[in-house]
Amino acid sequence: MSQEKRLAYPFKIRPLQGELQEQMKRDFEGTPSGLAACNHWGFKLMGKVTDDLLEDIYNYPLEERDVWIMTPPKSGTTWAQEMIWLLANDLDYEGAKTPLMPNRWLYPEAPAIVDKDGIRKFLPADPEKRTITTNSMAGNAHTGARRFVKSHLPLSMNNPRLLDVCKVVYVARNPKDVCVSYYNHNRLMATHGFTGNLELFMQHFMDGNIKLNPCIDHMIEAWNLRHHPNMCFIFYEDMKRDLKSQIRKVAKFLGKDYSEEQVNKLAEHLHIDNFKKNPYVNMEHFKLQGVMHKDRGNFIRKGKTGDWKNHFTPEMTEKFDKWLEQKLKGTDLKFVTELDQQD
Repeated sequence: MSQEKRLAYPFKIRPLQGELQEQMKRDFEGTPSGLAACNHWGFKLMGKVTDDLLEDIYNYPLEERDVWIMTPPKSGTTWAQEMIWLLANDLDYEGAKTPLMPNRWLYPEAPAIVDKDGIRKFLPADPEKRTITTNSMAGNAHTGARRFVKSHLPLSMNNPRLLDVCKVVYVARNPKDVCVSYYNHNRLMATHGFTGNLELFMQHFMDGNIKLNPCIDHMIEAWNLRHHPNMCFIFYEDMKRDLKSQIRKVAKFLGKDYSEEQVNKLAEHLHIDNFKKNPYVNMEHFKLQGVMHKDRGNFIRKGKTGDWKNHFTPEMTEKFDKWLEQKLKGTDLKFVTELDQQD
């Protein structure tokens, strides 16, 4: 394979300043370095992120047989990862009996997210359980095997040739449920360590001042490229409404054809009641490593559309709706926030 010319990272890193940065450090104990805006619309990573690291990600080596998943956080990423991996690997359920990450999927931006200073106090005393696998998750070397790569970064921060070389499945989810799910995730993960309540988190979410956010700009960027032949754009809500149809859609995108019986079996494997019990996707090893709090729930939570209604007050809903309407001006991207029926 010919050596590609290394590209300069095209954006300036801009750490948050003053009292705003100090608030980020207080509200997110897992990120004592605060946050930095890292692209043209302010996508946030940890405050210590470097140009060299982002340039490495921007030049991540690509192979035609690689399969990527791109999503904002808490948009059904893990659910879709399991579906994609099984579809691409001829429904190898035995091969899926190993942790989704880092064994089966790579995560290039992991070193740009984890502020190691912030989680040292959570690490267990046993040094053998203290492994933080950011470098092994990144895995940017060519291995010879087909690679499966997860990214929460927007397209503008990944290799600009990505869509021209690799298959990319993009999953979008309605922002209300994303906000509630990400709130719980930021409390669960020591790498985030959020200390406040949902109302405060929602304000940070709307302001875009949370790691791996803002999410609306992220989705609009991908939505505008949804017709590219190497992109399969799906909605979390469509997976909840009719999982089998989305399985067939992604299978076709990956050049696979499965029988009705095989689709039914995969849908059963992915059903949320079974998925929550699957130890290979529920990231329990993170609790042993100190990356995830042991007493704040599990990585796979409810998996429901419309759960936001159980958490937003009427005042929060009104505020969020006005913000979302403003964010979506000028785009035809729309979201489903409730379903009459779901699995």
